[in-house]
Amino acid sequence: MNKEDFIRRIYSERYIDKQTAKVKLLGTGNKLNVFDLIMGRLVSSFVIFMIILYCFHYGYVWAPILTVAHYMLFNHIVIDGKLKKRTIKLESEAMHFFEVLTLSLETGRNLVEAIDVTTSNVSGVLSNEFKETVREVSFGKSLNEALSDMQERIPSDTINNIVLSLTESNLYGNSIIQNLYNQIDFLREKRKMEVKGRISKVPVLISVISVFFFIPLLLLLILGPILLDYLG
Repeated sequence: MNKEDFIRRIYSERYIDKQTAKVKLLGTGNKLNVFDLIMGRLVSSFVIFMIILYCFHYGYVWAPILTVAHYMLFNHIVIDGKLKKRTIKLESEAMHFFEVLTLSLETGRNLVEAIDVTTSNVSGVLSNEFKETVREVSFGKSLNEALSDMQERIPSDTINNIVLSLTESNLYGNSIIQNLYNQIDFLREKRKMEVKGRISKVPVLISVISVFFFIPLLLLLILGPILLDYLG
């Protein structure tokens, strides 16, 4: 029995499909296979269980507890952290990419040509996903199908909304350029709000640092001589 058959015997298709969708969000450059991921989760959990059981005092108590904890946190450690970093990276590249795409469309190119020109002049994770979209179109997929497939590789709701608006504009003949300008304005406002949010957290951070570092140091400077006199 191979690995895939073994996993399909012990996990439901619904679970495998859910994990497959999550792995797809890692993008075109991802080499991780969903069956390798699930098998790695099982094997590492088994190894942890055996090590704790035989190498630690009261291992029979801690082994099941820590094994279950590892099993539950495995995806968060292996995938969710990567997806969070990927989302941040994609959204940081989005404004520049779509600005260049808009300029390419304004020269009279159609959407496929504009995407091709943009990906040739803009590098990055988001550009690579659009390159894959253009490649799929060159192999016979319609642009709308390729854009829909790309959404399955993008963990950012913000970017997926823009891709969806591109698909609808291309399908119904709406003004793609005006649509993109609206989306760029939204990205700009979103970035402003994020910067303001980070700035608003600075006073809280300073207060926490003051409480844990500066105030004890100040008290030590004030009370130090008194304590020395008392001990002397």
